[in-house]
Amino acid sequence: MSDSAETFTNIDAALTDVVEPGADASQASQIHLTAQHPLPYWLVNVPRNQWPATCPDFLKGLPDKNIEILATLDADYRRLNWDGVKDLVRTNDIGKFQRVPSDLRRYLEYMFYIKQKYGSVMDFVLTERLHWDADDLKPRGPAFEHDDDFKVLYNDWPYGLDREIVHLVIWTKFDLDEDPATGLLTPSMWKKIDDYIEKTFRSRISPDHIIWFKNWKSLKSIHALEHFHVMLYKPDRDFIADITHGDVPLVEKIAQGA
Repeated sequence: MSDSAETFTNIDAALTDVVEPGADASQASQIHLTAQHPLPYWLVNVPRNQWPATCPDFLKGLPDKNIEILATLDADYRRLNWDGVKDLVRTNDIGKFQRVPSDLRRYLEYMFYIKQKYGSVMDFVLTERLHWDADDLKPRGPAFEHDDDFKVLYNDWPYGLDREIVHLVIWTKFDLDEDPATGLLTPSMWKKIDDYIEKTFRSRISPDHIIWFKNWKSLKSIHALEHFHVMLYKPDRDFIADITHGDVPLVEKIAQGA
């Protein structure tokens, strides 16, 4: 069997498994699937009885990277292991982090909804996740000296990583100073963050099970709110519940119908 035919067969078989008996196939019959014309990216990983007639607005005009991910079956996606995570961070190749295809679809749909309801993702995060007043974002003091100036939460839409990896985001009211020439953290800011990591995480978790990074400006989904990322391998879940004050990521809340 050719590669293209095998790909089509795998997609069709996966979708056939989720078709409910007696489901209306009128929409599906309008989409002609062949090995030469595989399933459009906006239908992959969607149960056949839920296929939209046209590409949803939240999936239009996407960059090639996202389209390639969305066109991949969840069953064919390979989660990144801990060594792979460390390699990407240490080589500053963080642009290669990506979400599980169906998670990416849900993420894009939710971001589309958020922008319509709140005006911007930043306004949503401030109001619903951080519970910070947009008119009171001035830090009380230097970096990490006041608990009110930063907050630790789950990454609401984590990357497609080993399920033993916990992805946290530390949001800050204070600036995370960068070198304007390189876009990288200044040495003094890097040390302040690493000292915080040492005090907060390395005292509780093996240093080899912790890694942190700050997104390049081009990769930030929320530009007006400073934040950096911490990934932990096999951490104590009670510790995570304590440091996040019992936070639950949005992706789990949505899955639970909250």
